[in-house]
Amino acid sequence: MTATAYVHGYSDRETRRLRDQADTLAALLHGDTAYPAGSRVLEAGCGVGAQTVHLVANSPGARFTAVDADGESLERARAKVAAEHPGAAVEWHHADLYDLPFPEASFDHVFVCFVLEHLREPERALRALRRLLRPSGTVTVIEGDHGSAVLHPDGPHARAVIDCQVRLQAEAGGDALIGRRLQPLLSAAGYADVRVRPRTVYADRTRPRLVEGFTRRTFIPVFEEAGRDAPALGLVTEDDWRRGIAELYRTAEDGGTLHYTFFKATAVNPPGPVG
Repeated sequence: MTATAYVHGYSDRETRRLRDQADTLAALLHGDTAYPAGSRVLEAGCGVGAQTVHLVANSPGARFTAVDADGESLERARAKVAAEHPGAAVEWHHADLYDLPFPEASFDHVFVCFVLEHLREPERALRALRRLLRPSGTVTVIEGDHGSAVLHPDGPHARAVIDCQVRLQAEAGGDALIGRRLQPLLSAAGYADVRVRPRTVYADRTRPRLVEGFTRRTFIPVFEEAGRDAPALGLVTEDDWRRGIAELYRTAEDGGTLHYTFFKATAVNPPGPVG
């Protein structure tokens, strides 16, 4: 296996965080993603189905195949979609992203969201997925980049907390800064017509839905959960960790702001052999 351990864990709280994130950012991340009726779409790394429900809602006539390496997450995804879209055409597969059980050119489109950041070999994964795309089929990839976070009020302890999470994910084999790399990764994997567009989230008191749904329930919990090991590993002291989390929460208070950028890439599988 060349995937990393999922640095955020598989707790009920993490499931809620993923779903809050997907629901809060649905228009931003999915507003321009829709697949024609009858098209075959692979969601690679569906997790708990947080993104799947929005894909299905936007493309009710498409035929989806959702794959994940974690069986418990896959069952949560299946239950989520069944509850919200009982008639959706979704097949579920428990499988390794690098060894998917499908013939070449099985799909018209591939969708990958918040997956590459957890892989040791993201370019290899993109090549493996390209083999499953028909010629001229498309791939859509969405990733974040913790280096894009702009905080007010800013603080050294908040920055240290963010840096600790980036370092922990890197030590696990992933990359919490991968958003900036999407264009070169897709190009190196052999895709054509690669286009990357930033999707910016900005939250302040005039946008209470984003303050609650993104700042409080999506962004900060990433660091609360993933970084609990940081003091034990000597990356930061317990006191500085608590100060950092407190500084992050000040961005959600009156007078605070948070800016964060996701990156959404689209590309085409050109005719010819996959290297």
